[in-house]
Amino acid sequence: MTVTVTELANGLRVVSDVMDTVETVSLGAWVDAGARDEDASINGISHLLEHMAFKGTKRRSAVEIVEEIEAVGGHLNAYTAREMTAYYAKVMKGDVPLACDIIADILQHSVMDPDELARERDVIVQEINQSFDTPDDIVFDYFQKTAYPKQALGRPVLGTAELVQSMDSQVLLDYMAAHYSAPNIVFAAAGNLDHDALVRLAEDAFTALPQPKNGKREKAKYVGGEFREARDVEQVHLVLGLEGIDYEVEDFHAAAIFSTILGGGMSSRLFQEVREKRGLAYSVYSYLSHYSDGGVFGVYAGTRRDEAQGLVPLVFDEIGKLCETVGDAEFARARAQIKAGIMMSRESTAARCEQLARQMMVFKRPIPVAETVAKIDAVDAESVRRVGERFLASRSTVTMLGPIADIGDFTERASA
Repeated sequence: MTVTVTELANGLRVVSDVMDTVETVSLGAWVDAGARDEDASINGISHLLEHMAFKGTKRRSAVEIVEEIEAVGGHLNAYTAREMTAYYAKVMKGDVPLACDIIADILQHSVMDPDELARERDVIVQEINQSFDTPDDIVFDYFQKTAYPKQALGRPVLGTAELVQSMDSQVLLDYMAAHYSAPNIVFAAAGNLDHDALVRLAEDAFTALPQPKNGKREKAKYVGGEFREARDVEQVHLVLGLEGIDYEVEDFHAAAIFSTILGGGMSSRLFQEVREKRGLAYSVYSYLSHYSDGGVFGVYAGTRRDEAQGLVPLVFDEIGKLCETVGDAEFARARAQIKAGIMMSRESTAARCEQLARQMMVFKRPIPVAETVAKIDAVDAESVRRVGERFLASRSTVTMLGPIADIGDFTERASA
């Protein structure tokens, strides 16, 4: 195994995966803080902070940050999720010191200039409005809010326009000080690199991170229910779901196979039944979202108004059927799809870097590929049925957006 982990004296974990057949390196800092770590009054601050980190430090202006990384042909980016925020770069192997220095700089010395903040707040409000104008995007926010009402896990990652516009520089700096401590960060890299040299770079660069502060996340409480919003658009956008599982549950890999058989590709049951046989939707798929203490299993579909009434029970009926019978051929296909996806991702420095960081954050250790493949191979039809029955035992969540005036209630669920 080419993976090495070193924990620095300040608690920062440095993990690398050496790929000596490539010429590039992907590296970045993954912070164990996201939208679910926000109080209701500052919902959206993790995402705003992610944007503002690139808007100038004590040593670099906003334009100097991007000019320096692009002067060597590199890329710099970031994203915010519900349980983490990531800042990452991809560079040629000789430019690792520069990339490390820039990432450390923006995480420790961002100035949160008020003029830059005012402009970026407006940019994010436009992003929020764009999301609202995209039905097959915003319907997932509605689903999350319905599944996890009145709690951080149910609030949107982007926040609201009103809250974002109310945040000042000090609020951002205080949030950063509370959540961006060394033990809360994984510094990961994959590509043509030397681990010991990377550790030395991290030791020299990450010297001004704040002290750790005690704080606990609000426990996830799945509730479920139904939400509808009428809109004058062509399709009804549906997200239907059930309570899922967290990363540590024994049936984690069985859940992945269940979801793949149901709606993971063109050969999946939902694609064949909903699109190919009945022509009810152009897009239909299932997905899993896992959290540290819970999760959701969901299905998205976009359909005509006159077909929406029948599509919801049809989806739940297919879930129920899969709990009863798992075919050998589809089981083998799903297992092959998942394993192939893992192996194909091994060819990408970015994918391997992110995989390492996520494993360190969730499982506190790198997971060897052979171990993951062995667990997938150990899944049997009974465990797939068992995890499906676990899903169906929960209350459903149904959210819909579009021309819904004539769609009746869903008081009963097929095969529930």
